[in-house]
Formats: sequence, structure tokens, C-alpha cells
Amino acid sequence: MSRPNQFTKAILALVLGVSSLTSTGCYWGLSTLGPSLGPFAVPVPISPYLQKKKEDEFWQHERYDRVPILGPITSGANIVALDPPSDDEVMRALEKANPVQGGIPMLHEHSRNNVRIVREKISDYIDPPRVYPMIGPAQQHHAHYKCTIYFEDVRRIGWPVPHTLRDEDSQEVIYIDHNHLHMVGNVDTGSGSQF
Repeated sequence: MSRPNQFTKAILALVLGVSSLTSTGCYWGLSTLGPSLGPFAVPVPISPYLQKKKEDEFWQHERYDRVPILGPITSGANIVALDPPSDDEVMRALEKANPVQGGIPMLHEHSRNNVRIVREKISDYIDPPRVYPMIGPAQQHHAHYKCTIYFEDVRRIGWPVPHTLRDEDSQEVIYIDHNHLHMVGNVDTGSGSQF
């Protein structure tokens, strides 16, 4: 029998090391009972940037991307749009148009301080009734808002010469549309019981 060479010893040590790391704790193997996902049960690390991006997409979809369907407009009622844009909605729209999140700490940082938001309703009108697929006859109610954001723009630059740039009179204008539907006609919501 010949003695194993250094390469064979290194491969054997690597296999033993990997197997000892993967067989610790509650992990797949012969000791588990019931169905197992095998190697797919191992959590995969995800970048905080991608995680925040997905969380922001879900928040936007859940809060602002859906169109509510309200009851029919009664005759003689004062027709007013839903609530104006919230501070969160305005800041998310501003961040989408002019992002400041991110940056490199101690090298280049950008922030908005002392934020003040002024909302103005530009228009509020209702379209004539029409039939929408999967909804039925409805009227679309439009409300357009002009949101002016006043803030202090602070930029901290750390290289080559550390300095801070402050613009205390910054402002941005964002236009936000709020649309929702009103049902038309004799509406059966299905909430009443029929006996």
C-alpha cells in the first residue's frame, strides 16, 4: 500500500470539514424524520438593499397602488374626494423622483432636514358612468394634488477635503393623483341574506 500524498490529504480534510459544518444542529440528514427540503432548507443571505427595495414595493402596492371602489353617489350629496396625500405618500413620491437614500458613510451623505409639506387640491371631478371589466358600471372620481415640499438639503462630503453643503431654502414640487371608483345604479353588495 502506498501512502496518500498531500493533495489527497487536503481533499479529505476539506470533505470532512464541510461535512462537519453542515451536519451540526437541525439540518438535513439521516436523523430527520418526515419530509425534508434537503439543501433548499438552508437560508440564503440577501442584501439589505434588495430586502428594503422589496419591502418598499410591497408597502407601495398595499397602501397606494390599489383603486378603492366606493358606494354610489347619492343625489344632492356633496361630492368630495378621499383624503389628501399623506406625508408618507408625498415623501415616497419625492424619493422616487429625487432619491437621497443610500450614499457612503463618512465619504458622501445626503439628507433632507426640517421637512414641511404644503398640499393644494388642483382639481376634483367625476367622469361619466361607464362599464369597467370585472367591476361593472362605475364612475371614476379624479383628484389632483400639488404638493410642495420645503426642506433643508444637507450634503456631507468626506473626501478629499471634508466639508458640508447646506441649502436651507430647498423646495420640490410633486404632483399626486388620487383616483377611485363609485358604483352606479342599484348595487347588490351581497351582504344581505335572501330567504
